[in-house]
Amino acid sequence: MSKAVVLLSGGLDSMVCAGLAKEAGHDVLALTIDYHQRHRVELQAAQAIAKAVGVERHVVLPLDLSVFGGSALTDDIDVPKDGVSNEIPVTYVPARNTVFLSLCLAYAEAGGARDIYIGVNSLDYSGYPDCRPQFIEAFQKVATLGTKAADGGPGFTIRAPLQHMTKADIAREAARLGLDAGMSWSCYDPTPDLMHCGLCDSCRLRSGGFAEAGLVDPTRYAQ
Repeated sequence: MSKAVVLLSGGLDSMVCAGLAKEAGHDVLALTIDYHQRHRVELQAAQAIAKAVGVERHVVLPLDLSVFGGSALTDDIDVPKDGVSNEIPVTYVPARNTVFLSLCLAYAEAGGARDIYIGVNSLDYSGYPDCRPQFIEAFQKVATLGTKAADGGPGFTIRAPLQHMTKADIAREAARLGLDAGMSWSCYDPTPDLMHCGLCDSCRLRSGGFAEAGLVDPTRYAQ
């Protein structure tokens, strides 16, 4: 059976990616990055999802991006809660998907995987530049040019199956795959008792997606 690396943050999108990789017949190697994010509860969600999906191996890799800062997720910067903007928000983590995909690529090459799944989305994506289709296409070239495995070999495929889905589509896909969306975590600014704040961009996109899909939202929101 072929292997695939899935970048598993613990969010709804990455959970669906893991489910799709399993559905495609892959043995899944899951990679979760502990980058000292504000919403560290998502690491617990990733562990629960990995167990539920039945991954072959789950690596939780420590990488302290708070040393760099520059983001509301890794620095002492307030998470905006006044609605989703079309501008790049302060929750953008500098070069995060470039760094994370590079680690996925290393994991894939070492583990014998040739497919890499990432849950980026160009519709409901909060304006992040490293979620655009052009970025994924560019990294595909990096994976081909910068690895021993792709030098005369089969190479790697960067798969972004949610790229053109709305959050409602993704919620429906989770239901179709039989995944418990309640295991996933989206909120950027959890309450002290670990509820979704309900007001950050990620919470708004999540709740709006379930509502548009006509599905029961299993999430506990503070507001």
